[in-house]
Amino acid sequence: MNKQITLLSSDLTGLESMDQCRRTLEQHNWNIEAAVQDRLNEQEGVPSVFNPPPSRPLQVNTADHRVYSYIVSRPQPRGLIGWSYYLIMLPFRFTYYTLLDIFRFALRFIRPDPRGRVTDPVGDVVSFIHIFEEKYGRSHPVFYQGTYSQALNDAKRELRYLLVYLHGEDHQDTDQFCRSTLCTEEVVTFLNTRMLFWACSTSKPEGYRVSQALRENTYPFLAMIMLKDRKMTVVGRLEGLIQPEDLINQLTFIMDANQTHLMSERLEREERNQTQVLRQQQDEAYLASLRADQEKDRKKREEEEQLRQEEEKVRQSVLAEERRRQTLEEEKERKSECLPPEPPADDPESVKIVFKLPNDTRVERRFLFGQSLTVIYDFLFSLKESPEKFQIITNFPRRVLPCLPTEEQPNPPTLKEAGLSRSEVLFVQDLTDD
Repeated sequence: MNKQITLLSSDLTGLESMDQCRRTLEQHNWNIEAAVQDRLNEQEGVPSVFNPPPSRPLQVNTADHRVYSYIVSRPQPRGLIGWSYYLIMLPFRFTYYTLLDIFRFALRFIRPDPRGRVTDPVGDVVSFIHIFEEKYGRSHPVFYQGTYSQALNDAKRELRYLLVYLHGEDHQDTDQFCRSTLCTEEVVTFLNTRMLFWACSTSKPEGYRVSQALRENTYPFLAMIMLKDRKMTVVGRLEGLIQPEDLINQLTFIMDANQTHLMSERLEREERNQTQVLRQQQDEAYLASLRADQEKDRKKREEEEQLRQEEEKVRQSVLAEERRRQTLEEEKERKSECLPPEPPADDPESVKIVFKLPNDTRVERRFLFGQSLTVIYDFLFSLKESPEKFQIITNFPRRVLPCLPTEEQPNPPTLKEAGLSRSEVLFVQDLTDD
């Protein structure tokens, strides 16, 4: 049987030497899958896990985009009793797992897997954390309490490694891995200080969905994810039962192998941030300049509008003054036309009055004693030399003649009633400024 396995392994690994193929299988405890995977890794530039260089346990081409896989096989039986038991149970195990796979495959057509519908991904993760703590205690790596997508987004935003652990509850190595590896102090300290850690059970819809996306082969299953070439990429897969020291070594190797990519992403992001900050500063400077220009334009428009209003006010004032003067001239002309004729000098009822104007001009005219003082006022008003507003004052005794009608005296007195003599000198006082 071992000869057939050796021949099969020779075909899969491409090793021509039967002795070399046998040694490879013995190193992997006759696990064909692990031997083939290790051989393929070695062909891709990753040295065999059983032949590490003295300085570093593993080397990898950091420019290669292929995923680094590390598969740990279960230890095979030793001794006559162990091999006898293994060979006796092998047909039963093969039949059991074959029938179980056929049953599960057929069951998918009859009843869809309820885990295929993810309705509460956060609840799935939180529920797994509670069950894990009840079984293994609270001394464990800090679980990311969110969905797988949220963990990816945070790892991408923070440029950190994300380690995904898929918990297979029914697998025979799960309990030992959690107790002896995952919850040990050195592993807890390493994971908490170096990366984000997301975990969920594959019995939960969220964990099952992630397992379908990552396509694990066996449990315990760990996947290292990071931002690489501007997308979240699986850069390492660890499958099978692994000891704490080996787990730390393998994770350290994966991180060292991809450190250049992470640094490149950080530098690129820093450049983008600096470019964005510079663009933002330029935009702010442009907006500030634009606002300053707009403020200048606004002030200029306000000044222009104020100047226009002032000019319009002056123009309206000039027009009003012109209209007022025109109205005044028309009023003077009308008053002049309405004045009674000047009586002759020999008329016994005539009164000779000399008016002394504010500009020292003297005007002489005769009036009748029976005429109202209003006639004197209208005469003076019709003169071009007279001010717009004035009053008539006698010299001695000094008094103001009531020439205009008031509420108390609607009809001004006549010249005779005012006590004027046949010859008078009256003064015209300017009231325009008042």
